[in-house]
Amino acid sequence: MRAEAIFQPLTVLALWTGAVLLLTGIRRTRAVQARRVSVRDFQVGEGAAVPPDVSVTNRNFMNLLEMPVLFYVVSLGFYVAHALDGAVLALAWGYVALRLIHSAIHLTFNRVSARFAVFAASNVVLLVMWIRFLMRVAWAR
Repeated sequence: MRAEAIFQPLTVLALWTGAVLLLTGIRRTRAVQARRVSVRDFQVGEGAAVPPDVSVTNRNFMNLLEMPVLFYVVSLGFYVAHALDGAVLALAWGYVALRLIHSAIHLTFNRVSARFAVFAASNVVLLVMWIRFLMRVAWAR
């Protein structure tokens, strides 16, 4: 297996993060144009006047910049160490799928219990990736 295969799920997640950023800008712009909020409501992030349907995209964008950073790091670690195998690639795709599902829930019906379950599952997958990295690379003899 080519080590470069890890860049496929990594790229999908990065592109999705960019799409959510774009959606955040669109929702904010439309809210300002519709006079639901003013530009000043965004001076220090999300002001109290920002409606939930506008602020949720920004919150989802922030979610995509938190735990996924550890996904990017471990993915690059597998690449640099030439330690990628089919199991790691499957875990990477699983992680990305769970993060996309998390975003879909967050940006649509936003049921906290469903969102939390998917978020927790994604973190378990990420933890397994890190354990696998430690066993195969960092603690390998």
